Amino acid sequence: MAGQASVLSDQSWVSRLDRRLLALETVLAFLAGLAVFGLMVLAVVSVSGRNLMNQPLPGYVDWIEQAMPLIAFLGISYVQRNGGHIRMDIVIGRLKGRALWLAEFVTTFAVLILIAALIWGSWAHFDRSFDWDARWFSRDSSIDIGLPIWPAKLIVPVAFSILGLRLVLQLWGYVRAIVTGTDAPVAVPLIQDAATQAAAEAEQLLEKD
Repeated sequence: MAGQASVLSDQSWVSRLDRRLLALETVLAFLAGLAVFGLMVLAVVSVSGRNLMNQPLPGYVDWIEQAMPLIAFLGISYVQRNGGHIRMDIVIGRLKGRALWLAEFVTTFAVLILIAALIWGSWAHFDRSFDWDARWFSRDSSIDIGLPIWPAKLIVPVAFSILGLRLVLQLWGYVRAIVTGTDAPVAVPLIQDAATQAAAEAEQLLEKD
């Protein structure tokens, strides 16, 4: 299951790179949020136009298709950094110390292999769509208003590449944890138990008050 996680920092190189990559991930997550907001605005415009003037927004479905990769993929690395993806903690949750970090390393490395394959496949998918000599550089377009599809396809390998960088940084963090045997490694998500999550949420509420 997914849970709250904390990421510790220090002055090591891996932690510095973690914070720099986080800045990029935060911007991309913000853009994904803007895409969601933009779809809400388009929905209002389309429904209002249909009801008031019997004229919905042209190409509404096409714009939704273009925005879907923004929503689905731009925030994926940010969520990985914060340990927010769905995970099964039945076994790993019982481990401690080096055994835990070794298990985290193995699972993260498996994800990195999968992401590398997805980067290769999604880039090939983009490459089939992009053409320097074609109109709007596109071999294919949306059905209704003819939007070029390659920008949406390009988002996928770019987002996966950033996720790949995040996974490499986390692997580095796990290796340092295995070598040093620390209980509080930097640049990796430390999953909190239910009591710690509740205390953190209560502290946030108190700060708002």
